[in-house]
Amino acid sequence: MVDSLLLGVEGIRKTILHGGTGEIPKFITGSKVTFHFRTMLCNDDRTVLDDSKKVGVPMEVVIGNMFKLDVWENLLKSMRTGEVAEFWCDIIHTGMYPMVAKSLRRIAEGKDPVDWHIHTCGMANMFAFHTLGYDDLDELQKEPQPLIFVLELLKVQQPSEYHRESWAMNDEERLKVVPVLHGQGNKLFKQGRFEEATNKYKEAILCIKNIQSKEKAWEVPWLKLEKMANTLTLNYCQCLLRMQEYYEIIEHTSDIINQHPGVMKAYYLRGKANVEVWNEAEARADFQRVLDLDPGMKKSVKKELSILNMRMEEKREEERQKYKGMFTATATEQEATAQETFKQVALEQAPTEQETTLQKTPEKDNSEKEIFKQETQEISEPNNPEEKTLEQETLEQETLEQENVKQEIIDEQNPEAKNAERKILQQETLEEETLEEETPETNNPDEKMLEQINLVQETIQREITENSTPVLLTPEQETPEKEILKKS
Repeated sequence: MVDSLLLGVEGIRKTILHGGTGEIPKFITGSKVTFHFRTMLCNDDRTVLDDSKKVGVPMEVVIGNMFKLDVWENLLKSMRTGEVAEFWCDIIHTGMYPMVAKSLRRIAEGKDPVDWHIHTCGMANMFAFHTLGYDDLDELQKEPQPLIFVLELLKVQQPSEYHRESWAMNDEERLKVVPVLHGQGNKLFKQGRFEEATNKYKEAILCIKNIQSKEKAWEVPWLKLEKMANTLTLNYCQCLLRMQEYYEIIEHTSDIINQHPGVMKAYYLRGKANVEVWNEAEARADFQRVLDLDPGMKKSVKKELSILNMRMEEKREEERQKYKGMFTATATEQEATAQETFKQVALEQAPTEQETTLQKTPEKDNSEKEIFKQETQEISEPNNPEEKTLEQETLEQETLEQENVKQEIIDEQNPEAKNAERKILQQETLEEETLEEETPETNNPDEKMLEQINLVQETIQREITENSTPVLLTPEQETPEKEILKKS
């Protein structure tokens, strides 16, 4: 590190950190100087405010171009190529640094460094100076203090060694180059090279804005520059229209309309952009305003409205097809969902095999009870004798045979009882025939048969008791009767 050196300028101290090579370059008006810088506060921590190396882009300054922080030109003129030096600068040299730093930060962020005052009145411009959009710069602007600049000189180019861009020109040079850039942009537009044309228009607009920023807003010089800038902006929007950047067109034309509501071409271009983005109401309002400002545009407006109607019909048809497909898909999804839900519910409600065995449903129980009841009725009390089963017929036949055998035994033991029984049977048959004529047949033939058998047995017993003494059966005679009774 080299000891501090005085530059012969009040309020500046220099310390060389790394020596450069060769002689000190020639710094003449128009020379472009490329360098890195780091700005720090004069505190114990040496707080860094800005560092071009962190941004990744070096700083460029054109000597004699009235750079706002002119102290940097003096610092650079004392350096060799490749040199790194630290400069302490007093408040008298750092008062404009917050404004310079704001522009540099906005450029690094890809923003317009002077757009804070565009399309605003003088009062708004005055209040804009009270905040820079960065807290540390606002604080430094309120309380100016000495700063430390660490500069590294990369290269120095003479005016003939590089293409001078608009930012490297003075105001007089910028005014001269604006018409040239305008003409180049128009030529490129006619050739269909729209992106290149936009670059020319943009460069011309920046030249005008740089000059305009030094004029008092809304005064005659400022308004002349404003009119030139609006013309270039509308040409720029024409290129954007061909590049299908419709929303950017709406933004730029709206800025012009808000400040200058009588610019017909701004309404026309915004209306065309609104047509392309299906803003039907806004497009119709813009074209109506065009007719109000210039009735001679009736034919052009009619053509644009026809295009608007066609595009809106296309959009409505597209939406109909879209929603039609959407509803169809929704219906299919709902049907599939309903089927899936039904399956899940069925699986959840379906009983297991064990539950089916243990817990029969009431319908099934009732059904089984009804079947059992019907089977019981068919066996015990058949309503129709013709529908008797083979088992019932066999049972009845065996019963009759047993009764016949029993009757034969009784007849052999007591002939008189047999005659009496015959009389009784004849009498009962006569009574039955009389009863059948007077009353309908009983529904149960088994009950009728049992009654007859009981009546015959009572009659036989009564005749035996009255007419003869009891007859003792021999074991041989008793056995068949017991067997018959067992079977019955």
